[in-house]
Amino acid sequence: MARQEGSYRFGDFRVDPTAYTLRRAGEPVPLSPRPFDLLVHLLRNPRRLVTKDELLDALWPGVAVTENTLTRAVSELRRALGDTPGAPRCIETVPRRGYRWIAATGLDAPAGGSDAPRPPGRAVAVVDFANLTGDDALAWLAPGIAETVTNDLRTLDGLRVIDRWRVVEAAVEAGPAPAGIAAAVEADLVVAGSYQRMGDRLRVTARMLEAGTGDTVADAKADGRLDAIFELEDQIVRQFSAGLGLDGGAGPHAPRETSSLDAYRAAIEGYVQLQSLDARLLPAAVESFERAVALDRSYAPAYAGLANAEHALYELTRAANRPDRARLESALLHAHRAVELNARLAGAHATLGFLLVSAGRRSEALAAARRAVDLDPHDWMHLFILGHASWGGERLRAQARSIAHYAEFAFAHFSMAMVHVARNDLPAAERVLREGTAIQDRQLGRRQRLPSSGLHWLLGCTRFRQGDADEALREFDLEMDHARNDYLYAQEYTEASQLGRGFAFAGRGRRDAARDSFNAVLRANPDQARAHLGLALLARTEGRDREMEAALARAEAAMAELDRGGRIAEAAVTRAGALALRGRRDEAVAQLDRLLNEPPIAFAGWTIPVEPLLEPLSRTDGFDRVLSRLADRAR
Repeated sequence: MARQEGSYRFGDFRVDPTAYTLRRAGEPVPLSPRPFDLLVHLLRNPRRLVTKDELLDALWPGVAVTENTLTRAVSELRRALGDTPGAPRCIETVPRRGYRWIAATGLDAPAGGSDAPRPPGRAVAVVDFANLTGDDALAWLAPGIAETVTNDLRTLDGLRVIDRWRVVEAAVEAGPAPAGIAAAVEADLVVAGSYQRMGDRLRVTARMLEAGTGDTVADAKADGRLDAIFELEDQIVRQFSAGLGLDGGAGPHAPRETSSLDAYRAAIEGYVQLQSLDARLLPAAVESFERAVALDRSYAPAYAGLANAEHALYELTRAANRPDRARLESALLHAHRAVELNARLAGAHATLGFLLVSAGRRSEALAAARRAVDLDPHDWMHLFILGHASWGGERLRAQARSIAHYAEFAFAHFSMAMVHVARNDLPAAERVLREGTAIQDRQLGRRQRLPSSGLHWLLGCTRFRQGDADEALREFDLEMDHARNDYLYAQEYTEASQLGRGFAFAGRGRRDAARDSFNAVLRANPDQARAHLGLALLARTEGRDREMEAALARAEAAMAELDRGGRIAEAAVTRAGALALRGRRDEAVAQLDRLLNEPPIAFAGWTIPVEPLLEPLSRTDGFDRVLSRLADRAR
């Protein structure tokens, strides 16, 4: 049970150790778990020297880590607090010895309840099982057994099972050694195992290891026919349960979603293809899941996987003037089917919530996401989707909780920054985005379950809106440099960054460079309305009225396509930009007012404060009223 204590106050910060939250002026401040633990330890020991050895023992008990690891944690904490080692207000460095908390601090009495409790139980990570036979036909069992054991362990009291994709990422980043994986995902225990085929029989062995010492705390072995793999997996978890003395050891640990080995294999292959986030593999993922549901029409996780795969294909088109709505509707049908088949499957509700946001059905999306969190409150993905479906303060709280569970998830910072942009609090947006881009840049070349594309683009937009075109250009260039053509969302944010470059160049008077950027967008996407408006802006600046009118006509045709494609908010903001370009400011403001009166979803129009097309409206009473209304909706 987590220690109950009051909240600490210093400056405009408040720290709640029980809720595991850090807030500044009421707003969540993202902070990784180890730096948060460091902060709490220092707060509990104010004004005294806390040695490096004491901190290493407190934060990484039983794990061999270097002082560099502690130094990085201190640096991250200082960044979050806005503290510096040269002029410390909070953390004083005592050279070669340790650190001292020096800020004046108050302590409030414990409050009842918490909306973000620290995850309970000992954290366990399950790594892919080793294929000792080396039989390629059985390669799918490596992630398959690990996935099933992970799900079964979730039903045992006293354990907190870490998301499998985080474990896969850690294995790529830190190597296959269990100790390295455990340190990367902050696990207390690691399950490592293997399987070997002997004729038509299969032997599965597994050990549960203490992360710090490598000692075995429980082991398991199961032999049987290959077509009895589900029973073998149950035996493994039953033996772990007995060895650990945990409740839940009698019988299967989780209801089997399918009795078909072929359907199970197809679904596992589909998840491997889907989680690659390689756009080229998405059609194959759809085919794998379709094969799974064809083999077993009652297989709920396979329907959820099919919904996710089809939604990913839809997402490839979402920035087009006419997105593939038929693909989205098909994905929604599969997600609803998954929920109908198993109303207790948290992942099915989370999938449904994610898709409903894309469909603009926010109230339904929120209900589905909240149900997923109710069923599994410690899954970082479910918390992220709750944030994705919500808005304002609820989004910030949900994403802060998601980051607390998975500190390396950069895209949650983008989601939070959207709220700050809508509030027209660009310094706050910039702080969150710089935290996110630091994570994103560390992950270059590494696959993630959800991509962290777009953070440099949005940071560039905030810098440009604050008058720093040079820094904006650097951020747009970084977004484009980091993009991978096979990566989900890469094309979308490459195009957005190229547009950003065009407006930034135009703002600096470099019209030829701006024209090159807008034309580069149009070569890839001839119907990009903003690019046509960018060329119209340049033509107006250069006094070429006929060329300006031709570009505006092309932009109007593209905006009509946006309307027909259901991209109402995008069309409204772009049309307001066209009206502003013509000098019809009152009509432009009225266009934005209509958008805020009848939004398809609550966060429609969130980019208005950083939209370069709307610069002519700046500092007018009507536009200030629009910004105020937008900010109120984001509270």
